[in-house]
Amino acid sequence: MSKEFDYTKLKHVTSVDQSDREVPYNLRQSGPTKVEMLISTRVRKSPYWHLSMQAGCWRATVYNRIYHPRGYVKPEDGGAMVEYDAIVNHVTMWNVAVERQIRVKGPDAEKFTDYVITRDATKISPMRARYVILCNSYGGVLNDPILLRISKDEFWFSLSDSDIGMYLQGVNADQRFNCTVEEIDACPVQIQGPKSKALMKDLCGDQVDFDNMPFYGLAEVKVGGRSCVISQSGFSGEAGYEIYLRNATMYAEDMWNAVLESGKKHNLMVIAPAHHRRIQAGILSWGQDMDQQHNPFQCNLGYQVSLSGKGEWNKKADYVGKAALEKMKEEIKSGKKPYKLQLVGLEFGGKPIEDYAPDFWLISNVDGKDPIGFITSPWYHPEKKTNIAMGYIPFDGTLNANGFPKGKVGSKYKVHLPEKYSDKPGVPVDAVVVDIPFKESFNANTREVVKG
Repeated sequence: MSKEFDYTKLKHVTSVDQSDREVPYNLRQSGPTKVEMLISTRVRKSPYWHLSMQAGCWRATVYNRIYHPRGYVKPEDGGAMVEYDAIVNHVTMWNVAVERQIRVKGPDAEKFTDYVITRDATKISPMRARYVILCNSYGGVLNDPILLRISKDEFWFSLSDSDIGMYLQGVNADQRFNCTVEEIDACPVQIQGPKSKALMKDLCGDQVDFDNMPFYGLAEVKVGGRSCVISQSGFSGEAGYEIYLRNATMYAEDMWNAVLESGKKHNLMVIAPAHHRRIQAGILSWGQDMDQQHNPFQCNLGYQVSLSGKGEWNKKADYVGKAALEKMKEEIKSGKKPYKLQLVGLEFGGKPIEDYAPDFWLISNVDGKDPIGFITSPWYHPEKKTNIAMGYIPFDGTLNANGFPKGKVGSKYKVHLPEKYSDKPGVPVDAVVVDIPFKESFNANTREVVKG
């Protein structure tokens, strides 16, 4: 039995009202369960898996049914906060081949894409990308990929962690749209940090005018002599790019090693996806901060939804989930509460949280008694010198200037931390609701009503 946690005392918390969900979030606290990951053939190894091992990867998880590197610097050497220093001061490369690429191609590619996303696909120009969401017929968020428009009749869905590839094939199972839907052998890495542009200039030469490349702009380039699509985008809030290598299973080493070589003079470091920095930027992680039973309004994605009414952004045709989302928006507008919990930003006490949380830690009212919410993404903010997190608390009807739900800034709560991070074991720490993001991004997301 682990000395860190007595597993005979596990208790599933039921006081958090999740009665609007068919499958509640599992709030059973387990602590850092000591197990070894089984590497088997049922889960895919990405083309960069062996390269991540060479770079020092020491732990991994599973994401999109692919092994996903999630740590390079061991705790005794400074852990994830060493990787944080690299991304905020230099430049980093991440193995994110787990972001499967689902290609929609054919005469009806735009029509199909417009039907499955909540934004207006017709307003995305060729060689541009956008952050988008897909909802189910109940308005739940199925996925929040980066959508790349390669050409007039070709889109790539760069997926977060869910089986959207199979879902998209199911939507077109009767071939009502004249297009193909299939996964392709294109795998990304991310280049993130303040020195990313300098690295990309050295890597690509005059193939791209990086000084005039717009955010979410795309370009076709050769990296290490191999065909790639690059996007000015990323999951960090820092300046950055993504390199999508075509035929990645054949040419992974060529592209990867070219990046390493160009990165030497820029202090390039291979790190895990920078969740500490993405939390600061208020960037959500599907499956952690939301899932298919969360609607966009309760997880701060209402700005992604095209609704009926006046305005250029409201001319979008029907799409999956539109009726349910319009009904929710009307209920919110009239003062009703169509769901129980709202995602908010929190600052709170305790010892610095400098690694991933193994549990959804609990939130109580100021009396510190029965939990009424939970934290999804916590981390320590070195510049603010406090812990921060995104988490869910009961929705109180507060709206922002655009009429979308938000948490009431200044509201006070208590957070129940494990002993490792507690100032006084068993005593919850003070927490206060704050605005998201916690730190401005290099390319700030204004989160206003969508216009394509």
